Amino acid sequence: MKEQYRKQIIDLLTVAYWMEIETVTNYIANSVHLDGVRAEEIKKSLAADITAELTHAQMLVKRVKELGGAVPGSMQFKPTQKSLQPPQDSTDVVAVIKGVIEAEDGAIEHYGKLIELCGDAHDYVTQDLCITQLGDEEGHRTAFAGYLKEYTKG
Repeated sequence: MKEQYRKQIIDLLTVAYWMEIETVTNYIANSVHLDGVRAEEIKKSLAADITAELTHAQMLVKRVKELGGAVPGSMQFKPTQKSLQPPQDSTDVVAVIKGVIEAEDGAIEHYGKLIELCGDAHDYVTQDLCITQLGDEEGHRTAFAGYLKEYTKG
C-alpha cells in the first residue's frame, strides 16, 4: 500500500475510533439520565448498544496499530456530538432519539468514506472491517428511526 493511502486510512480510522468512543460515553450518560415510563425502552436499547459500539472502537484501534499507526490516548480526544448530550429535561426522549440518529448518520457517512478510500488503496482488510461496522450502524439507525416514528406519533 502506498504511504499516502496508509496515512489517510490511519487518520480516518482514528477519527472513527473517537466517534465510537464518544458514542459510548453519550449512550452511557443517556441510558442513565433519561426518566419516565416512555424512556425505559430507549434506555435499554442504548445500554445494549454500548457493547457493540465499544467493540467497534476496539477493532478500529487494533487496525490502526496493525497499519503502523499510533494508538491514541485520551489527551487527543475532541468531543463533537453536541446533539447526543443528555437533555436538560430528563424526560425528553425524542431529543435523545434524534441525537442517536444524527450520530449514526455521521458514522455511516464516515464509514462510507473509509470504504471508498480502502478500495482505492487496495486495503481490503480495513475495507471489510468498515463494511461490517457500516452494517451495524445502519441497523442501529433503523431501530432508532422506528422509535422516532413511534414517539412522535400525533
